[in-house]
Amino acid sequence: MQCPRYSGLVAKQVGVMIDRTSPVPLYHQLAEQLGEAINSGELQPGDPFENEVAIVARLNLSRPTVRRAIQELVDQGLLLRRRGLGTTVAARKVHRRAELTSLWDDLARAGTRPTTKVLSHELVQDERVAAALDLPDDTVFLSIARLRSAGDTPLAVLQNWLPPGLNDITRERLEDEGLYALLRERGVRPVVAHQSIGARTPTAKERKHLGIRGHEPVLTMSRSAFDAAGAAVEFGDHCYRSSTYTIDVMIDER
Repeated sequence: MQCPRYSGLVAKQVGVMIDRTSPVPLYHQLAEQLGEAINSGELQPGDPFENEVAIVARLNLSRPTVRRAIQELVDQGLLLRRRGLGTTVAARKVHRRAELTSLWDDLARAGTRPTTKVLSHELVQDERVAAALDLPDDTVFLSIARLRSAGDTPLAVLQNWLPPGLNDITRERLEDEGLYALLRERGVRPVVAHQSIGARTPTAKERKHLGIRGHEPVLTMSRSAFDAAGAAVEFGDHCYRSSTYTIDVMIDER
C-alpha cells in the first residue's frame, strides 16, 4: 500500500513497536510513539501524516484503535486535520498541562473545607465506560455519584466509575475523604489521563443539587485515568456550577 501524497510530498512512515502483551492500551502505545516522533523532530511541522488506513494495514491494528491514537495527537495540538488536505504535523505544538488531582484535593489545597454527599453507590455494567477504559463490555464497575460542596456551597456533581479491585470502597469513606486520597491509600496512582472539558445546560437533577436558577450553564469534564502500568484507574464524568468554579489550563508553546 502506498503512502498518501500531499502537494508532492510522501507521508513518512514512523517506526512503531506495539507490545500486545503489555497492559498499556494499544492506542496509547501508538499515540506515544507517534507523538515522540513529532516532538523529537523526526516529523517536522507541515509534514504530511500517514493516514489511518495505511497505519491499520502496516501495524495490523483495528481502525478504532488507530483513529483514537490520531485523535489523541490532534487533541494535544501535534496534528492538524484539514478537509481535502488530509492530516499534517502541526506548525505549533500546544501542550495542555493539568494535574491529576481531585476536586477534594483542589479545595483542601486552597484552604476551603470540602464536604461530600453520596447520591448513589452501586455496581453496574456500562459499555461507554468500558470503552473509555479499554476494558471488556461486561466489566462490572462501582458507579458512584457525589455532590461536592465548599462548606455549604454546592460546587459539582461528580459521577465516577471504578474498575474491579476498587469496587469495595464504601459510601462512608467517600463522604469522609476524596476519591484520589482513597486510591493513594491503596497504592493506586493515576499518572496519565485523557480529559475533555466542555459546557452544557444542566439537567433537572443537576439544577436541584447545585441550586441553579435561570439559564446558568454547567462546566463539564470527563476523564479516563490510568496508572503507570497502563491499568485502568477510573472514568469520571463531572459537572461544575460555572458561577462558582473555573478550570485553569496551562498552555505553552515550544
